[in-house]
Amino acid sequence: MNFRTLDLNLLRVFDQVMAERNLTRAAQRLAMTQPAVSNALRRLREAIGDELVVRTASGVRPTPRAEALWPHVRAALDELRAALDPAAFDPRQNAATFRLAMADATAATLLPHLISAIEREQALTNLRVLPLTTRDPRALLDRNEADFAVGYFPDAVAALSHEGHGAPLHHERLWDDEYVCVMRKDHPLAKRVLTLDEFCDAHHLLVSFSGRAHGFVDQALAALNRTRRVVLTVNQFFTAGRVVTQSDLLTVLPRQFVPATGFEGELVTRPLPLSLQGVHVEVLWHQRHDRHPAYRWMLQQVREAAARRREAAMRPARA
Repeated sequence: MNFRTLDLNLLRVFDQVMAERNLTRAAQRLAMTQPAVSNALRRLREAIGDELVVRTASGVRPTPRAEALWPHVRAALDELRAALDPAAFDPRQNAATFRLAMADATAATLLPHLISAIEREQALTNLRVLPLTTRDPRALLDRNEADFAVGYFPDAVAALSHEGHGAPLHHERLWDDEYVCVMRKDHPLAKRVLTLDEFCDAHHLLVSFSGRAHGFVDQALAALNRTRRVVLTVNQFFTAGRVVTQSDLLTVLPRQFVPATGFEGELVTRPLPLSLQGVHVEVLWHQRHDRHPAYRWMLQQVREAAARRREAAMRPARA
């Protein structure tokens, strides 16, 4: 490929197609016709020597080369926009798409407030929620595969705090929570104070984004020379709630996530018979976005949505 002769406008088209995964929606965002978008993709394909996207029933699917190329194109376009017009962003006039990586329970409790703010602002903003597969999203953000990550990331936050001002990523706490033991309402252990022996002897369900059957609880038990049997490992809080309501399995969840399972009325919570550190939900983002007004606006929306979420979580306690 001869970069000197490449039409850089083709990269803007590529960026929108990758964000929308649909040629019609990308054309609308770019104020172009769909044939014009298809033609631009063809020209870029010929220049790069890769198909880039494959048509599917619902839109297009990127090739591995396109997936590898997109973070670099997105970062370059963001830097260029910020350099040329650092103060110009009107959410009602400028379309923007943001990718947020978070667990299902975090999304269920944060997104209603976030969407409400976007609609109230009449913003031309689209959100893409990406599933978390790790407790450490630093690589995801560094590769520009997500714009923000929201969740409990103790190891990542500790590492960033240790790096100080030289860290490439920023983090900010949104809310605090605590872990509790969760079981079905008519579980044999639901009517009394849960002891450590009963907790260890029971069968357990573990929510693990990575699929590893070893979590914070197991680390805390190991420090006490104790173990538990994890019968089932899942990666969604909704699934955890559903299974626990129909079995004798115990699970450990952040207290404020129990309503997000959708089965709060069928579950009870009990204090854990061991000590676990608190849950600190944070938002992480890359410093490359700091100068871009669209990202600063989105970060403020996340902050305000988290504040409204905190207020909503406190209301039952006052009743």
